[in-house]
Amino acid sequence: MSKTRKKALTKKMVKLDSLKQINLNAAGLDIGASEIWACVPEDRTETPVRAFPTFTTDLYALANWLAECGVKSVAMESTGVYWIPIYEILEARGLEVYLVNARHIKNVSGKKTDVLDCQWIQQLHTYGLLHGSFRPAEDLCALRAYVRHRDNLLRYRAAHIQHMQKALQQMNVQLTNVLSDITGVTGMTIIRAVVAGERDPIRLAQFRNARCASSEEEIAKALTGNYRAEHLFALKQAVELYDFYTQQIQACDTEIERTYTAFKPVVDIEAQPLEETVKSKRRKPKNAPAYDLRTYLYQLTGVDLTRVDGLDAVLVQDILSEIGVDMGPWRTDKHFTSWLRLAPHNDISGGKVLRTKTGKTTSRAARAFRLAAQAVSKTNTALGAFYRRMRAIHGGPKAIVATANKIARIVYHLIKDHKEYVDPGAAYYEEKYRDRALANLKRKAAKFGMQVVPIPA
Repeated sequence: MSKTRKKALTKKMVKLDSLKQINLNAAGLDIGASEIWACVPEDRTETPVRAFPTFTTDLYALANWLAECGVKSVAMESTGVYWIPIYEILEARGLEVYLVNARHIKNVSGKKTDVLDCQWIQQLHTYGLLHGSFRPAEDLCALRAYVRHRDNLLRYRAAHIQHMQKALQQMNVQLTNVLSDITGVTGMTIIRAVVAGERDPIRLAQFRNARCASSEEEIAKALTGNYRAEHLFALKQAVELYDFYTQQIQACDTEIERTYTAFKPVVDIEAQPLEETVKSKRRKPKNAPAYDLRTYLYQLTGVDLTRVDGLDAVLVQDILSEIGVDMGPWRTDKHFTSWLRLAPHNDISGGKVLRTKTGKTTSRAARAFRLAAQAVSKTNTALGAFYRRMRAIHGGPKAIVATANKIARIVYHLIKDHKEYVDPGAAYYEEKYRDRALANLKRKAAKFGMQVVPIPA
């Protein structure tokens, strides 16, 4: 008999208890676009299963009916965006609301076809088999909605930048070959002049900004094109739509700043001022908001997360709007990275690891951490040295995930412990890695009765 089999037989037997009803005052909701089916315990009313329309007055009637039935906890599926109104109404009534992943309900086998979905959800929730999804605090949910909307506006505006590039290309105006960004100062000044009626390449080239790398002669040569009316019309409308979305982004930034001012600051900015760093002195990214976002984030968390290599104020805003400022929902940093799907999920059968890979996710926070990992890949920092070592061993994609995992764990501890991040440097990381590798060599050599002797210089 193998050692693994003997070990399995010698394991201590555990007595399994039958399922117990944990949530006695539980209800289940099956949410649809036009109606909501609700189920409460059978001993609370004559009709434990009822259907309610999705109008606002009916949602309040549903909340009143649940209160009359003595319901304290409600479970529902996260179906599209239909769950948001009833979730907010029930949460405002003081009920404990579980937003459950639909996969968790379907994974539990049962005769789901013989009963209504709401009865099945209510039954699982009564036995404590459902776990609610993470949702930040109410004020942070408002911030998250604004930040997500701003990202959508940036994506919509980017489409019209492509429309401008297409119209210029159709007129054989090679502006993209001499300018790295046509929406910069030089590019937009020239495009607006073209829309206004200017066609002389030499005059258009004189709008060149002093910081532009291309000369006026190169720009004038690129601006010699076939200005057809239909393409000029498409260019004109693309510029108007670009300006419109720019105004919408500015209005959204105003609402985001107003939301930040409503938060109670964790630190007094006058007593503990925010220190200037090399990163903070750099020019702001093009799509960064006009207000001092770094200061607002510092007041919100009590720690400057932009000190972490690879993270700027915009990425930190994306992360905090998704995870919040309370690390209580995750017991350890490993639980946090597992929730972000930045940790490998091992499929084990018979004691053997069949597959090891990270799960698929659409988390915006995980995407932000991956972008931060890409940003540190060429830096002379400890995180940069870690990325390069991982890339040499596992390749680029896995190195990005591993570095994103490390950055996420750093952010977790900074928010939880309110400590400032200090980069030890690439040399320190390489020295620590050398010490670990040398210790492993000595341990392996000792097993074979040998020892590691350094070569004299």
